[in-house]
Amino acid sequence: MTKPDHKSDTGVLQGKRALITGAASGIGRATARLFTREGARVGLMDIDRAQGEKLARELAAKEKETLFIHGDVSRSEDCLDAVERVVDTLGGLDILFNNTGVIRRASVVETTEREWDWIMNVNVKSVYLMSRSAIPLMAAAGGGVIVNTASGWGLTGGKMAAAYCASKGAVVQLTRAMALDHGPDNIRVNCICPGDTKTPMLQQEARELGESSNRFLEAAADRPLGRVGTPEEIAQAVLYLVSDSSSFVTGTTLVVDGGGLAGG
Repeated sequence: MTKPDHKSDTGVLQGKRALITGAASGIGRATARLFTREGARVGLMDIDRAQGEKLARELAAKEKETLFIHGDVSRSEDCLDAVERVVDTLGGLDILFNNTGVIRRASVVETTEREWDWIMNVNVKSVYLMSRSAIPLMAAAGGGVIVNTASGWGLTGGKMAAAYCASKGAVVQLTRAMALDHGPDNIRVNCICPGDTKTPMLQQEARELGESSNRFLEAAADRPLGRVGTPEEIAQAVLYLVSDSSSFVTGTTLVVDGGGLAGG
């Protein structure tokens, strides 16, 4: 099937300041590129310094004000530092995209306690830490938007991914609770639930399950649209949720999975 072209620029984020975690690759990188094309100034946070700095240079070369922040989203001091640096450098924070995520393809029995804690810290605790730092500043400035990356497996179970499913289900519920708590502050909070997307994480899953990449991708494409998604397609969904087009949308989960959950 032909994939849509998403290269048109409308400037819907002109003047906005955004912070994206997990920005160095995959969905985060695609979203950073899209946000800057749409006029936003962007802070990029990632533990991968080399790829993060490379992306920052790429965006800066296009005359886009961009800040790279090297940090670990599971550490409270790193999260606070990232928010403060974006506010100090870009003049404020309007958009927070909590996108960092990791996976371990294993059952509960096969998952070590260390792996469980790692997945929960990166996938769930990071959303809490980043949001705890950002929300007071957003509220003081009159509002903002937060988008959290969950997963289709946060809404339904998946085989051999116990900790991942648990973490993404927690992100879905945390999103709803935050929307209730901070709506009066004019802060909208939503989450996206991507299906299988062509990112390095998908290749990692194939390796962990001992399958060839081609066979794994073929199985992942078994959905109504007949293919896996692209990071750029997920980024378009994030753009909708942070733009004024979704001004009356909060506490929702937006499934972007090519119909994978439609029959579930």
